[in-house]
Amino acid sequence: MKEYVLERRTKVRRTLAQVFPFFATAENLSRITPPELGFRIRSTTPVTMRVGARIDYTIKLWGLPFVWRTEITAWDPPHSFEDTQLRGPYAKWVHRHSFVEDAGGTAVIDRVTYALPLGFIGRIVHPLIKRQLRRIFDYRESVLRRELGERPRARNTA
Repeated sequence: MKEYVLERRTKVRRTLAQVFPFFATAENLSRITPPELGFRIRSTTPVTMRVGARIDYTIKLWGLPFVWRTEITAWDPPHSFEDTQLRGPYAKWVHRHSFVEDAGGTAVIDRVTYALPLGFIGRIVHPLIKRQLRRIFDYRESVLRRELGERPRARNTA
């Protein structure tokens, strides 16, 4: 199974104490996910975030609905947490969220290790998936900056 990594670092001019709670609130996931994905949390909310917490969602990829279940597999507030797909559209999905105080703010670091299903076919369609994931994380960054009172920056996605 071929694995891929997507990493995104966003610096915001807010303290760690202001940034972490935004990400640790599962209900904010729908706010930072592009509307065309039709993202909905199916679990009872609010979700108590901790190791072992499971969150069920529905999401649409290219118009096809998917049920997605993740589990919080690491929880170290206010520095990091990790969610791992138990069921969903990917063969593997591990999303590490890290938060580091930086001069004048906080660095939000997303690192996703993922693999696609369907072997060879998954490798062929990976450029499309990679482009979509970049768009999703561009949107996340834009919303995060807006929610935390900052303007989105132009970014080089090469």
